[in-house]
Amino acid sequence: MDWNNQKVVVLGGSSGMGLATVQRLATAGARVIAVGRDEIKMKQAIAGLGEHVSGAAFDCGDRAALDNFFARIGGFDHLVLTLSGGEGAGPFAELDLAALRRGFEAKFWPQVNAAQASLPALRRDGSMTFLTAISARIANPGTSGLAAINGALESMIGTLARELAPMRVNAVSPGVVDTAWWNRIPADMKETIFRQQTETLPVGRVGQAQDVARLIVSLMENTFMTGSVIECDGGMHLL
Repeated sequence: MDWNNQKVVVLGGSSGMGLATVQRLATAGARVIAVGRDEIKMKQAIAGLGEHVSGAAFDCGDRAALDNFFARIGGFDHLVLTLSGGEGAGPFAELDLAALRRGFEAKFWPQVNAAQASLPALRRDGSMTFLTAISARIANPGTSGLAAINGALESMIGTLARELAPMRVNAVSPGVVDTAWWNRIPADMKETIFRQQTETLPVGRVGQAQDVARLIVSLMENTFMTGSVIECDGGMHLL
């Protein structure tokens, strides 16, 4: 694919896997609009990425803001949805259902709202790529809430691929990836989890944001891929 002729919107593009995707696309020569909630953070994130990368700051949980954004930018070729939250984990018997609801509000609904709002501007035969999580695909105690959020998104991928064809709709399902998402837990707990993953995963390491970005861009480039949810988890789903 000649990325010099492609315009991409990355929602959640100011940090983590979203920012890594923006960086990879910028290097390839695409025109990229990165969207995040914090204007200062966004400006810092995309500084130095070149004249073809721009940023927009608004709350993607706000449907009116999404509609206004897509109406303003005009036509584009690819949409990447890396919006996420951090709540919804914990043993089911003790799970804070209000926190689980907030988890849906932070990830499921913004991604679905953004996908729908984008349709008038997104190229009919372009692509839409969701970011879910491997919690939807493994039976890991303590993650039933996260599995529900990400599983709800993954259950839509095949149907959307058929309904929105010839647009291609796919999802990437990451495992444990070393991003700021993990900074919300105590440092010693994070260190323990990362050490355990390094010891048990077939690849012998935790993921990096660029690992996921590479797969996202690959799915965007491959015009024979649609309706797929691809694990990028170092083999966690095999355990």
